[in-house]
Amino acid sequence: MRVITLLPAATEIVAALGGAGSLVGISHECDYPASVQGLPRVTATPVNIAAAGAAIDAEVRRLRDAGQAVIGIAADLLRRLAPDLVITQDLCEVCAVADGEVHRLTTALHPAPAILSLEARDLHGIWSDIRRVGQALDLKDEAEELVLGLRSRLKRLLPSPRAKTPRVLCIEWLDPLYLAGHWVPELVAAAGGQDVGASPGSHSARRQWGELRGLKPDHVMVMLCGFGVERARAELRALQEPEGLGLLRTVPVSIIDGNAYTSRPGPRVVDGAQRIQWALTGQSSTGVQRWQPQPA
Repeated sequence: MRVITLLPAATEIVAALGGAGSLVGISHECDYPASVQGLPRVTATPVNIAAAGAAIDAEVRRLRDAGQAVIGIAADLLRRLAPDLVITQDLCEVCAVADGEVHRLTTALHPAPAILSLEARDLHGIWSDIRRVGQALDLKDEAEELVLGLRSRLKRLLPSPRAKTPRVLCIEWLDPLYLAGHWVPELVAAAGGQDVGASPGSHSARRQWGELRGLKPDHVMVMLCGFGVERARAELRALQEPEGLGLLRTVPVSIIDGNAYTSRPGPRVVDGAQRIQWALTGQSSTGVQRWQPQPA
């Protein structure tokens, strides 16, 4: 089977199932595992991801308002690669090619490939998507084994008992401010905390900095969608919001590698829960750092 994945989570799921040898094309954002990095990139974006967060948000909105694609697919390359299966998603048009565009392009191929659209909004959905990919690749047993292993790892986190469950705010974007939703509240719970900014399965939501004090967080975690620790540190240094800086000076702040561990609905979300637990217990490791703002 010849498989193209149009988002990083799909690539990671296929690889985790042992199906990387079936991949013939991946998205421009796919950066894990290393073994697939030489594959053709079938997507691209006009958005300058090196720009500041506010500029990226403004450009995405401009493209959407103009009816233009945030992420496009190379139709000629798609045709040459002749996939049997294309894996996409319907959660977020910023994260992958719009689902409708995938169907439009693939129906013009002869023969037309099968389309599998990932649908996860919470952990149950991630497990379901892994099983669906496994079924499509004839790797059902491997998918079941992977899901059982991931669920077991989450249960084994077993946070130490505390007199008080820490109240956690998870920030997905700094300017404008978005709080992480979807599966992130479940990762926080598995790590021993309580996400006070979102509930499992809810969409990531835009908020105002002035609202956050009322949520009474004990810990703030910055896990920027699509970006790692160093980029998050740069965005925090550039933050000009007085109310935000005031809050961040009064509670512990940790940075999680959101690109690798929290924004992708794939196997590494369990690694994300582990890093959230490390942050709550004051540990630093790969993909998690403590952040200290400059004095006022």
